[in-house]
Amino acid sequence: MPESGVPLRELLAALGGPVGDGPIRVAAAAGGLEAVVRHVSILDPEEEPHVMPGDLLLAVGLRGRAAAGTVRAAGAAGATAIAVKGESAALREVADAAGVVLLSVRPEARWEQVAALAHAALDERPETEPPDGGDLFSLAQTTAMLTGGGVSIEDSANRVLAYSRATGPDEADELRRLSILGWQGPEEYMARLRDWGVFHRLRTTTQVVAVEERPDLGIRRRLAVGVHAGGRWLGTIWVQEGRRPLADRAEEVLVGAARVATLHLVRRRARSAADAGPTRESVAGLLGGSIAARAAAAQLGLDPVRPVLVLGFAVRADVPDESAQELARTELANLVSVYAAARHSHARVAPLGPRVYVLLSAPPTEAVALGWAHEIAAAAHGHLDLVVRGAVGDPAPSLARTVAARESADRVLDAMATGGVPAEVAALSEVRPEVLHGEVQALLAEHREIRDPRLIALQAHDGEHDTEYADSVLAWLDALGDVRAAAAALHIHPNTLRYRIRRAGELTGLDWADPKTRLLAALLLRLPG
Repeated sequence: MPESGVPLRELLAALGGPVGDGPIRVAAAAGGLEAVVRHVSILDPEEEPHVMPGDLLLAVGLRGRAAAGTVRAAGAAGATAIAVKGESAALREVADAAGVVLLSVRPEARWEQVAALAHAALDERPETEPPDGGDLFSLAQTTAMLTGGGVSIEDSANRVLAYSRATGPDEADELRRLSILGWQGPEEYMARLRDWGVFHRLRTTTQVVAVEERPDLGIRRRLAVGVHAGGRWLGTIWVQEGRRPLADRAEEVLVGAARVATLHLVRRRARSAADAGPTRESVAGLLGGSIAARAAAAQLGLDPVRPVLVLGFAVRADVPDESAQELARTELANLVSVYAAARHSHARVAPLGPRVYVLLSAPPTEAVALGWAHEIAAAAHGHLDLVVRGAVGDPAPSLARTVAARESADRVLDAMATGGVPAEVAALSEVRPEVLHGEVQALLAEHREIRDPRLIALQAHDGEHDTEYADSVLAWLDALGDVRAAAAALHIHPNTLRYRIRRAGELTGLDWADPKTRLLAALLLRLPG
């Protein structure tokens, strides 16, 4: 938060007040609303209050004389405002005398909601991370401006994550008012929306759903659209019609708002992952080499001298949709965390880049670890509908060699991604020839200067004259010089193959009797000319 803070009037506007449908209103403000709020502090009735100038104090559980004493202390310490439930005329007089703004919190509102909204207004709320579109409150406000209605954004459990400010009194219907005050849609209304099939349509389509006005239930007309990523329903954006009709392009605006909200809600899920926080950061640092083994061992409770094994997992991303891929990685990391913890007491899990890794200290045998990798891939497919590749790297002698253990798992995943290893789950030890072959091919393809120009000329000759000398030589080499087997694979007569091999030698000047020539040809003829 900037040191200059936010004027109380602006903060109240963000909270939906002082005349709006938010959870808080002004009870007494003898000094006006231009004073600056710099911090939000929650007062615990069991502890001595610590008040700083510029504070907005949330007086949780304070009533009667205790509240009066705290209001006086807040004013003396230079606090900007204090919020209470159950304010009275006597408390308003105390606040005016103390020179502090008194805010009244509605009885239905939750204190954690008020705190979250206040922090959001001061740019301290973590949900403001995504750079594309700003925070959810800004998105709600922009959507409200473009649609002409009151907007709220909810997750898939109908918890209110953000909402737009009210434009005047009586703009919010009963459903919106109770949802904002309770930080969640009231069950009585949610049940009716389920009965009407609204939530089914929000879950299963990306189309805008209309809910017509029901005056008998206190519900005004509203539009809603589901927020989806990778076929999963993450939440809903609602826009409620006020006294004026919604804008003509309100449905189009809602569709755009849902697309912007997708990454917000995906990253919100990622931040609330079961194993999130310092543990994952330490594991990721250890896997990536940015944290020393002994420091990581102390943070993670691992023995630095025990052997380690790394399992790597990657979601096969067939659709280049960033939000869907990010959601898939988050859900995979959560699944792997639970599964690995159930199998091994010293399993540590962290995503690193596009992949998810399991670090096993004092690991089981490779066969057991490979079995776990198969089970995790199967669970991801069965429960998350994700196609996942899994790899078991080579064991390392100690925690200090974690990076090497992770890189060995990456070699398998890289080979799988290029098609060099056709299996979906494998250990490096069982596919080492395929992995090494792919790495050598990649090296030769990158460094054209170490390729034999005579073989390149042979491939060019085939292209110009519609001959098949290069492919015939390669088939013969793959068959270890067995002309009949190679000819059968090419569906030609053995004499035809003998002719092609002899002619390829004449064109290039290469001696097929030389073992080194045959080795290089077997490698280089697999590369494009």
